Amino acid sequence: MSTVTSRDGTAIAYQRCGTGPAVILVDGALCSRTFGPMPKLSAKLAAQFSVITYDRRGRGESGDTQPYSKAHEVEDIDALLQMAGGSAHLVGLSSGAALALEAAASGLAVTRVAGYEPPYINDGQQPTADHEANLRALLADNRRGAAVKYFMRDMVGVPSFVVVMMRLMPWLWRKLEAVAHTLPYDAAVMGSFAVPTERLAAIATPTLVMHGGKTDERLKKAALAVAETVPRAQHRTLAGQRHDVSLEVLAPALIEFLRN
Repeated sequence: MSTVTSRDGTAIAYQRCGTGPAVILVDGALCSRTFGPMPKLSAKLAAQFSVITYDRRGRGESGDTQPYSKAHEVEDIDALLQMAGGSAHLVGLSSGAALALEAAASGLAVTRVAGYEPPYINDGQQPTADHEANLRALLADNRRGAAVKYFMRDMVGVPSFVVVMMRLMPWLWRKLEAVAHTLPYDAAVMGSFAVPTERLAAIATPTLVMHGGKTDERLKKAALAVAETVPRAQHRTLAGQRHDVSLEVLAPALIEFLRN
């Protein structure tokens, strides 16, 4: 494990494996460089790329300088880009895809950006709840488990019985509670959850937006809207996939895009 220092002085922990063009993997909610899909995805890409996984601020071994802002998370990615030699590809999953797209829209030295199912809403409706505020209220009362449950049920729509089953796996639930304080950060990244068309239209980087063939219709519509908004973006449907995409399917699609 190594660290880079972000613009506000926050230490961002990362590790690097493989050889070739640099690729930075950007996690979604609750995940880190040691927990979630990125460790396995990194291994699948390492034969052709120099893959950088990192702990988003507040997670794992990274710092958590307050106050939080989405701009600071973009600065974290910029620090990693400089460490990687000045530029790199970005790959983001879920809210990590939204953050990767924001980094590209900010004019960072991103050579290519690929995102799988950024969880925007593109049905003309806004969320009925202020998710960031609700999460912060739960965490202010030290109700970390309740914050995780709120994220799972009210934001993601995970069935109740699945949440109950997860709570019956103490080793897993403890990991989720340990990073519950970062859930408002992901809500802040998503903002109103509407597709930020004006912002995304500023992206000049070659872009790939993907969704699963069996995923929630809202995520399909959002991915299509993103692809239609980003100039010259590519769109791809991964047959048979849902939000928890199989890395056996995702990795080849990424390799094809990033190598071209």
